[in-house]
Amino acid sequence: MKPALLQRRLAGLRTHLLLPAAPRPAACNPSIRKRSKSCVEAACRRLSKQGKSRQPLVCAASAAGAVPGDSSGSSKGGSSSSEPVVFSPLEQRLGRLCKTLTTLFPLWVVGAALLGFHHPPAFLWFTDTYVTWSLIFCMLAMGLTLTFEEIASVFTRSPQLLLLGMVLQYSVLPLIGFAISRHWGLSSSLAIGVALVSCMPGGTASNIVAYIARGDMPLSIMMTTASTIMAVFTTPLLTSLLVGTLVAVDARAMFLSVLQLVLAPVIVGTAANQLFPRAVQRLRIYTPLAATAAVVMIVGSMIATNVSVVAASGLAIITAVLTLHSCGFGLGYFISKGLGLSDRVCRTNAIEVGMQSSALAAVLARKHFPHDPMIVAPCVLSACTHATLGSLLAGYWNLTSKDEEQ
Repeated sequence: MKPALLQRRLAGLRTHLLLPAAPRPAACNPSIRKRSKSCVEAACRRLSKQGKSRQPLVCAASAAGAVPGDSSGSSKGGSSSSEPVVFSPLEQRLGRLCKTLTTLFPLWVVGAALLGFHHPPAFLWFTDTYVTWSLIFCMLAMGLTLTFEEIASVFTRSPQLLLLGMVLQYSVLPLIGFAISRHWGLSSSLAIGVALVSCMPGGTASNIVAYIARGDMPLSIMMTTASTIMAVFTTPLLTSLLVGTLVAVDARAMFLSVLQLVLAPVIVGTAANQLFPRAVQRLRIYTPLAATAAVVMIVGSMIATNVSVVAASGLAIITAVLTLHSCGFGLGYFISKGLGLSDRVCRTNAIEVGMQSSALAAVLARKHFPHDPMIVAPCVLSACTHATLGSLLAGYWNLTSKDEEQ
């Protein structure tokens, strides 16, 4: 294209944008053809600075004859998947409604706990099968927010965060559990139950709470997976030190549980996000509310199926379990904060430290202490307590955390 024609097009563009005419740079001599391309680029840069238009000019593309402002060539492979999804007015209203209902998460959890305690039939139909599939669904929904690059970055970009999480999980709560079991004035059965709970790995519910609390989801999922695999070795060691009895863990059953409840649904969800990003972006409007509903049903089911245990436990064990998990949440957050970590990582560590796999503790208590059912009571109370506390924190952090952290 001739330099004179390019200059006329630039003049027309200035008129269209209602910009003041820019003085011709001294170096832009139309008679010198070798400098024509650099002249056009210099004029484009000057126009961009003077006009400050909303749509930046693509100078290189203009010089090559492309349409100014056309970003189709900048997307990878020319795919339209990188373009933002335009939501309909109905979708926008539904999105705002779902967000409002999700922020009321603590209210729903407390209401479910009270309803489950005073009217158990409201949740007794929600059996273990429904609980399992609800957990799988929640992990699938989390996978929809991730990419494989983000999951890999946990190991490649900041493996020290994963290591720190493991150290916090297997040091903070076991030490608090040891102190409570020795100095809270509990019976031997209840003391063993508290110590057993404190030695457990992170549970799947922690990932759901981290998801609603806007935590670091790749880190949360990898911490749960790593701590569960490590539990094959750490749980027997810690329980032998705290309880005085070697509590064996079925390594194969634990691995299959992690594979079924955590890894497989997360991988499926992440793959869907990679392959169908536009469809997943529309679906993500509703997934936080669906995860909220799942946690509410799980908490209500836990309370409803263990009303007698909760009622017969007494104030001492209730305050002991409440103190155990409150200290776990608090120390997990403030230790991370003291190390200068971001709020997202601090929230994630707090949730992973404060929420342990109480269901696993209950199974191990029934298996290794079959003649003392009271050992199971702290495990049941622990599940209800950390789910309620975690839900309250998740609702608070969901309201107060900044959007740019996502």
